[in-house]
Amino acid sequence: MADALSGMVDLGMFSRGITEEEKAKGCWWLAVTKDAVLPTINASNPWIDQIRKKGISHDQFEKIFIRGEITKWNEIFGQGEGNKINVYTRSDACGAAQMWGEYLGKDQESLLGIGVFGDPGMADAVKNDMYSLGFNNVIYVYDLKTRKCYDKMGVVPIDLNNDGMINAEEDFYSTIDDVTIATKTGKYPSPPARDLYFVSKGKPTNTVVIEFLKWVLSDGQKYVEEAGYVNLSVEKISEELVKLNP
Repeated sequence: MADALSGMVDLGMFSRGITEEEKAKGCWWLAVTKDAVLPTINASNPWIDQIRKKGISHDQFEKIFIRGEITKWNEIFGQGEGNKINVYTRSDACGAAQMWGEYLGKDQESLLGIGVFGDPGMADAVKNDMYSLGFNNVIYVYDLKTRKCYDKMGVVPIDLNNDGMINAEEDFYSTIDDVTIATKTGKYPSPPARDLYFVSKGKPTNTVVIEFLKWVLSDGQKYVEEAGYVNLSVEKISEELVKLNP
């Protein structure tokens, strides 16, 4: 965003919503794809069967990441003894942490946890800690070749209807393709799913830049899913193309 607003670059890539302050500085933006931030867990967590069966609700995530009221794994399910939840967050300013914070009604600065740098750092922290709980963008959770979760990585299903169980409508984490469909259809909520943007200082006037953006929203969309992202809907593409009109 800083490079785009300074005019240093024609286009910047941006992964959270545009603020009023950024709009006031002349930011112009174009949605080009969608992505999702997923709550992640170590696949060897001793509670993983319970987690996959019952999920974790929005309120429980809030009590873990924002309020610090749930600190042990057994406290989620109200039974037995449990180890401490090792909560991880991002130490660098990023769209993933901001969107996870917004899902919980706050922002990145409000998230509790051990700060780690970057999506790869978060993924490594989760994989190397049996009692970890973090969040990652989709392509750091799923192997694009096998379409399944990376070794040692698991996804925490969100109990969307708060009934204490993960039903068929909420169970869409087996493969990256399942998550992609859930994100595209809105089954997976936004936030933490969100549009990804190109941003610039004012509307682009360079013909080459405009033609590139038109390509991204047309023929370029066929490359989106193989890269691990989500195609925009036909309606959304039409809305974005209008922004490129003279």
